[in-house]
Amino acid sequence: MDPLASIRQITDFPAEPPVRGFLHVPSNGNGDGLVLAHGAGADCRSRLLTALAGALAERGFSVLRCDLPFRQKRPHGPPFPEGAARDRDGLRRAVEILRAETSGRLYLGGHSYGGRQSTILASENKTLVAGLLLLSYPLHPPRKPLQLRTAHFGELNTPAFFVHGSRDPFGSFEEMTTALKLISARTSLMEIDGGGHELLPRSAETDMPHRIAESFQDFIR
Repeated sequence: MDPLASIRQITDFPAEPPVRGFLHVPSNGNGDGLVLAHGAGADCRSRLLTALAGALAERGFSVLRCDLPFRQKRPHGPPFPEGAARDRDGLRRAVEILRAETSGRLYLGGHSYGGRQSTILASENKTLVAGLLLLSYPLHPPRKPLQLRTAHFGELNTPAFFVHGSRDPFGSFEEMTTALKLISARTSLMEIDGGGHELLPRSAETDMPHRIAESFQDFIR
């Protein structure tokens, strides 16, 4: 564990698309790095991403939590479908930036929309990262279980660790279990009992980020 991790702001605006976010740098790193992206209604300062990045940095990971291109253009509001490819380009650029900061394996993931775009990017670029960390994957819109977002799962050959709340309206634990069978790579599904789509409770301290970090570390060993 490393309680002395520092946080450095990242602004890479000369490139296209630009990358903006915060890099958690452990004082005693393990060489591995992880890019984390936010959901459709948040940004990289979300409680979940900030807490999880800190917990992973304590375990030696360098973690870049970044704002997707759609959020850099608009401080509020959801992404537009026609901008999804550019958001994936932003994720790819973030991985490139983190690669220059680390010497070990690279991982990618995020919450909800950020995680979904990470899986699509990994299915399109099969050697980009060593694994995925996916928080509250939005399997389908609430109350629309037939509109599954799994068309690319058959092309995904990257090991993937999913974290899902038992009360997530974007997909039940049972639906997620069935969907993960479409992925040929090794997967694991961690259930957060009582958790909704946001995972973290709105109040009170919780050890959930540390439990997620520990389980993810076990998964990639």
